[in-house]
Amino acid sequence: MNDPQPPDVRRMTLEDKAAQLFVLRVTGADPDAAELVARYGIGGVIYFAPRSGTPDTPAALAEFAGAVQRAALARPVPIPATIGVDQEGGPVERLPPPFTEMPGAMALAAGRDTGDARDLAAVTARELRAAGFTQNYAPDADVNTDPANPVIGVRSFGADPALAARMAAAQVEGLRAGGVAATAKHFPGHGDTSVDSHTGLPVITRDRAAWERVDLPPFAAAIAAGTDAVMTGHLAVPALDPTGTPATLSHPILTGLLRHRLGFDGAIVTDALDMRGIRDGHDDERIPLLALKAGADVLLSPPNEAFPAQLAAIVRAVRDGELPEDRLDASVRRVLRLKRPLFGAPATDPDAAEAAIGTPAHRDAVRAATERTTTLVADRDAFLPLAPGPRTVLVTGPGPATTRTLADAIAERGATVNAHETGPDPAPDSIAQAVSAARGADLVIAATSHAGALRPGDGARGGQAELVKALAATGRPVVVIAVRAPYDIARFPDAPRAYLATYSTAPVALRAAVRTVFGENDPRGRLPVPIPTPGRDAAPLYPFGHGLSYRR
Repeated sequence: MNDPQPPDVRRMTLEDKAAQLFVLRVTGADPDAAELVARYGIGGVIYFAPRSGTPDTPAALAEFAGAVQRAALARPVPIPATIGVDQEGGPVERLPPPFTEMPGAMALAAGRDTGDARDLAAVTARELRAAGFTQNYAPDADVNTDPANPVIGVRSFGADPALAARMAAAQVEGLRAGGVAATAKHFPGHGDTSVDSHTGLPVITRDRAAWERVDLPPFAAAIAAGTDAVMTGHLAVPALDPTGTPATLSHPILTGLLRHRLGFDGAIVTDALDMRGIRDGHDDERIPLLALKAGADVLLSPPNEAFPAQLAAIVRAVRDGELPEDRLDASVRRVLRLKRPLFGAPATDPDAAEAAIGTPAHRDAVRAATERTTTLVADRDAFLPLAPGPRTVLVTGPGPATTRTLADAIAERGATVNAHETGPDPAPDSIAQAVSAARGADLVIAATSHAGALRPGDGARGGQAELVKALAATGRPVVVIAVRAPYDIARFPDAPRAYLATYSTAPVALRAAVRTVFGENDPRGRLPVPIPTPGRDAAPLYPFGHGLSYRR
């Protein structure tokens, strides 16, 4: 146990106060993280899984968290560390199985069930807390209105501000109920961007009225639900700050809008400070100082090699009068308030972590919720559902795991299955091989992922669309399952006999799609976004809220 009360800021040195605002990136259960905490007194760490090798077990993570906290509490002014992670669900899950794989935001929005969003967020939080994590950098409160958005997409609850607001608030409530801090992101809204802020600075051209109508509601709802933190986006929004300064460094956006207009007095967390969207055009050493002057509190994931100089720059700025010390103290107090539940908290237990994570009850809850998200978008001539039984099926897909999961699930229903993995952007020879295999099949199941090129140069994989068209040209019935964003059918609207959206490559989502194809699950999902008609200023190909059911 540690002292259950946060320290008085007046007991802290200037260096200690500045260090508390930094959260540094660690890859894997790195023992150097505890040394960083012991040496500098940093506020915490953000965890990323190893890029290769064996994933960290829950027990190893709990031991890692324990070592970090012991180092933090051994300092002259003992303050527990924040141990954070991006565990959004869907495509952004830094902790792989045995942690329970969760549906992403757009999938949950397709299910329209705020109870699912709340309950599964609470499950995520309980598993995180068992392993020693204290903060989840979720939910994503962006409203995805650009179908070609290169970085948000299915991470968003969709294109409707009211739906996104309800779901974001529910996830905030669930995370907090499960014992971890929630972080709504990426303020003031990353959903209308054609640039990935990891690689450049997006410029959002909405006028202020449109921002108020579209982007603001989910953040306002998350704040009303009690979100502990709000993460900034590295975005230029001229309607909110005419200088074009990235929001992370913008006083009008962070202090004027988020603090004063919305009344948010929790921790403002920067998006990662090692991203190009914030580093291009700004000096690494001064970026954290500029963020503090704008109104930020927590300085997340700076380049580790730049951190010592950044820390020194903040201390120097206070001593030189550039940054008032009371401004620094205000951020430290918000950090300590964020950490209040950690004071006096018991140490992590590696054995308990193993027992609490990936339980059958958690997996059952995910399975039930996922079946409510599967969306039947198109079904020509009521082709679905199919009866199980003997038939020859070709399964194609952009990755071996996706293809194999679908093939195995279909084979369990009495079919003879030929699996043909095509790669993410099938070449002509791979398409020809699939077409040859299709001619000997009774049915083709084609998985697609980001095949819907809705404007030139958006990075979509055109080979997948050509594959679907070529398969349909054989005369065999083709059922397409979009395993990420649901927009793919815009590239081949007349090709498939049926088209389903899962919003996820997780095995539980793929199996739910197969259950739907065979009538074991009635599709209840509804599109959280419209699917546009590409290249034309016309009505959507399928509108927001569209979804078919077998209960015709």
